[in-house]
Amino acid sequence: MRPKKIWANLATNDLQRTFDFYSKLGFEATSAHSHGLVSISIGESSFVINFFLKDILQSNTCTPITDLKSGSEVIISLSAEGREEVNHWVDTVRKAGGEISVEPYEIGPGYTFVFADPDGHKFNVLYWPGM
Repeated sequence: MRPKKIWANLATNDLQRTFDFYSKLGFEATSAHSHGLVSISIGESSFVINFFLKDILQSNTCTPITDLKSGSEVIISLSAEGREEVNHWVDTVRKAGGEISVEPYEIGPGYTFVFADPDGHKFNVLYWPGM
């Protein structure tokens, strides 16, 4: 198989809050409330994450949605060009209403931190030299 595209589908409890949060992070967000979703586009490759209302996503996939308070479903990684950019992300996430799950730290030659959006979806922002 050779899929032409890849995207992620995640659950949210509040479409407007999701739209506002990711817009504040500087991502391109499109709202389709009539279809029960908000889509965001990330990075140069325009990776798309569709945030569906939880009951719609659960119904459409016929699978239960995990409780993000007790764990992670996935951690999405975002690249940064340097330590300063990682630190800028920390400030931006806080101002947008996200939660810093793990404060910035050095990892090998790199530098990273982990945050959660208002629904608990986890992201890490990583600077790795040469990446």
